[in-house]
Parts: sequence; C-alpha cells; structure tokens
Amino acid sequence: MSIRPWSGVAYNGATESENRIHSDDVARRFGFRHGLVPGVTVYAYMAEPAIQAWGLDWLSRGAASVVLRKPLYDGARFTVEVEPDGDSAYGGRVVDADGVVCADGRVWMPQTPSPAPVRRGDPPVPAPEDRPPATRAVLEQLRVAGMGALRIAWQGDDEMGRTMLDLADMSDLVRPDRGGYANPAFVLGLANWTLMHNVRLEPWIHAQSDVQNLGEVPLGAELLVESRITDLFARGGHEFVNLDVAAFHGDRAVMTAQHRAIYRLRESA
Repeated sequence: MSIRPWSGVAYNGATESENRIHSDDVARRFGFRHGLVPGVTVYAYMAEPAIQAWGLDWLSRGAASVVLRKPLYDGARFTVEVEPDGDSAYGGRVVDADGVVCADGRVWMPQTPSPAPVRRGDPPVPAPEDRPPATRAVLEQLRVAGMGALRIAWQGDDEMGRTMLDLADMSDLVRPDRGGYANPAFVLGLANWTLMHNVRLEPWIHAQSDVQNLGEVPLGAELLVESRITDLFARGGHEFVNLDVAAFHGDRAVMTAQHRAIYRLRESA
C-alpha cells in the first residue's frame, strides 16, 4: 500500500494523568491554552500512515524519529502530511487546522535488522510513596546509580489504550476493542512511565524521541522496561533529561528509544 497523508481530531486521553500538564488549569499556568495532548499520542498520529502502509511489519520492526514542536489540543483537527522517500520511508508533519506544525520527523522501515539489547537485570522501581523528587541532584545520582525497572502490562484499557476518541478512527491492528496490538502511543509511553515511576515529577513535557520497534506487543503482554539517564542539561529556562530505554516481553526486546523530556518547566510570565 502507498504512503498516504492522514487526518483526524486530536484526543487528550490523559486529563487524569499524574502529569498535570494535560489538565487545563495547570497547562494555563505555563502559558498554554488548554491541557496538552500527550506527545506520545502526537507521535502515534505521525506513525499512522506507516501502520496503514506497512501494517504489522512496522509495529514489529519499524523505526521513527519525532520532535514535538508546538502543543496540540483536544478536539483540534490535524493532518499528517507525508513526503515519501521511496517505498519504505517518509518525512512526516503533524499540522493543526491553523497550519501550525506541532511535530515533525521521519518514519521508515529499516532494511536490515536492528541489534536487540539484552536485559541488565535492573532492580525494580521504588514504591510510589518512596519516589524522590525530580531535582537535578536526584537525577544526577540516578545517572550514576541506575534507575529501577518498571513492570507493566498491555491490557488495552490504559490512558494510552486509545489515541482517538472514537475507536473506529484507529487502525484495526491497534484497536483495543478488537484485541489489537499495543499502539505506538502506548509503546513509546513506556519511556514516560519508567521516568515517572522512578522519580516524583512536577508538570513536565515529552520533547523528542528516536524509536526502534523490535517486536509487536500483543494484548495481555507483560512487559519489563529498563532505562538509564544519558544526559541532563538546561536550555531556555527548562531542565531536560535524556533517557535510553529498552522494553522487553519476556527475554525478547520489543522496543528501544532515545527519549528526551523537559522534567522542570519554566513558568510562564
């Protein structure tokens, strides 16, 4: 199937998330109009043409690089513009109805298999009440000592279980009501959750990711997510963290990601 553009209506499924940047009141404190549609959901929109063109092959071995540029809000109409690069890659942009580029990047099918990581055997994440605050000092300590591993299951009813308000607007392959495979928002969301389960965060934002799928995630799969901090830096009044993330189904790796987040936001004037 050819690579085609795709349009939809944005859905914020994380209004009750611990990350309150997805709620209207907190988002406005930081200068946004409304609560932000999660960055992993916007990434899933950019990946939708890949699922339509390459199906299960892309879920099991496809790759993508995405940068989140501007917020996308619940109920906003958007278009995923594509620039095909041969039959196995495209440049993608998520553009809202006002012509604002909310995200851009590249999505492709690697020509050769990607090397798979091996589980390190990291200790588990702390109990929720034992998480330290996400300060620069704490994250520097975790950068040296290592982070805890997160266990999580794909059940289809998670906040990232759907990327559209109407499930009929999702590809059948990733529709949870049809026993579908984990959608791209859930799979990349593992990188967010491993950070949130290691430290207690204030409102924060996903900034960009490089993702490599290594295996499809079937409904009911029990996953283990290992991560490590690779960099910490400040820019424009924000504090950033870079993560190297790997997710496993049993001993089989299903995803790796280099993931960047703003863990401490500059408050709006």
